[in-house]
Amino acid sequence: MRFPKLPNPGLDDRIPSHKELERMEKEEAGDRPKWDNKTQYMLTCVGFCVGLGNVWRFPYLCQSHGGGAFMIPFLILLVLEGIPLLHLEFAIGQRLRSGSVGVWGSVNPYLTGIGIASMLVSFLVGMYYNTIMAWIMWYLFNSFQDPLPWSQCPLNANKTGLVSECARSSSVDYFWYRETLNTSTAIDLSGGLQWWMVLALVSAWTLLYVCCIRGIETTGKAVYITSTLPYLVLTIFLIRGLTLKGSLDGTCDLQQFLSQGVEGTGLAFIVFTEAITKMPVSPLWSILFFIMLFCLGLSTMFGNIEGVVVPLQDLNIFPKRWPKEVLTGVTCIVCFTVALIFTQRSGNYWLALFDGFAGSIPLLVIAFCEMVSVVYIYGIDRFNADIEFMIGHKPNLFWQVTWRFVSPVIMLVIFIFYFVTQVSGELTYLVWDQDAEEFPTLADRQYPDWIYFIIFILAGIPSLAVPGVAIFKFIYNRCCQKDDGELHKHTKKKLFRPKFAFL
Repeated sequence: MRFPKLPNPGLDDRIPSHKELERMEKEEAGDRPKWDNKTQYMLTCVGFCVGLGNVWRFPYLCQSHGGGAFMIPFLILLVLEGIPLLHLEFAIGQRLRSGSVGVWGSVNPYLTGIGIASMLVSFLVGMYYNTIMAWIMWYLFNSFQDPLPWSQCPLNANKTGLVSECARSSSVDYFWYRETLNTSTAIDLSGGLQWWMVLALVSAWTLLYVCCIRGIETTGKAVYITSTLPYLVLTIFLIRGLTLKGSLDGTCDLQQFLSQGVEGTGLAFIVFTEAITKMPVSPLWSILFFIMLFCLGLSTMFGNIEGVVVPLQDLNIFPKRWPKEVLTGVTCIVCFTVALIFTQRSGNYWLALFDGFAGSIPLLVIAFCEMVSVVYIYGIDRFNADIEFMIGHKPNLFWQVTWRFVSPVIMLVIFIFYFVTQVSGELTYLVWDQDAEEFPTLADRQYPDWIYFIIFILAGIPSLAVPGVAIFKFIYNRCCQKDDGELHKHTKKKLFRPKFAFL
């Protein structure tokens, strides 16, 4: 039984047929960069999917939403939502042989906004994600000291005792909030750029650029280390943890753990660093830990940069078609320039804002539009035939049910619930303020009114890019192009390309 789909004239002109794909595969086999083997490809996928968030964000979310009970809905959504969406994105991208803008523009030119929204999210997430990489590099640099600089409080100016701020909190807290971030007491108190963080950020973006411009030749080999070393280091830490006193009966100082601030980044840069100081040969453990974090983050950033550069190539909006190396360099420079906001004394608060809104609502909107577009506009029957062509058999009943019904409904429900809770709730953030009564516990502060404009930029603009581009294209085509019936007679190369490729 064929599944109904919305009218989509001109689709066959916009996408290559199966025979054309076979021909293109033979003709371009020697020209296109490719992985040395399937292992490189799989490790790259694993490296992109498993990143820093699995170490510092997921445990925090798990702890703050019920602990072990959180894993039940997480695993359910992983099976019914995450994996089906990942499979769909991989399959449609492989079928249409293009990046996000090219894929959705081929499905239907009015869907180009999905690709642009994906590019914007990758741009925003990459900016703050690589800032975390800069923090990691800063800690890794300081790990080559014995004792570790965060293992003890510094003396005050008179050498008569410890610095008051450190004595009232802890050495790891002090090193993170004062020595590393030199944090201010509010998001609107910028405090200027911190030069050591600027240097670390320069190093992070430079290293990423060097790896990316070499293409698959470098990244394909780098993933052997970046995607496997973290699991080796985690195994070492697990073995070490099992040999500690009290590990077999499950005892731990829970109160100390909770007081160290498992809010987001605090888990990686406070709780784990506190644990490392109590280990023998602590600099060695510190070096291993931050190398592990660095590998996790670097492999994910490869995907983030590709998520910006490849759509830019598809858009073809520049006077001359710039090579990928130039686009990558421009992307890194622009990202670094904007990311300087995270190197201010208020940078930690800005990063938390980006993390909370840039990758939340926009991703839900994009994921929902992707699945609905494939099922109801591209056509699930055509999609099934494409998968059969690529792997030799059609997707089974599980994929059919999740793609057609379960996953879109779940995403819609989550989006509505999340949007309602965010709009109805009071937006606050946590600050490090030694003058606060609850110090050293982080103080809860309300965002200033102007922050809602920033939130609109982070969450609203990428989300509105989907309908916004469609409306713009509709008006443009009605005013400046031929009517639809005449337009769809043109070939793929002529379709919707008056001046800019995305039009």
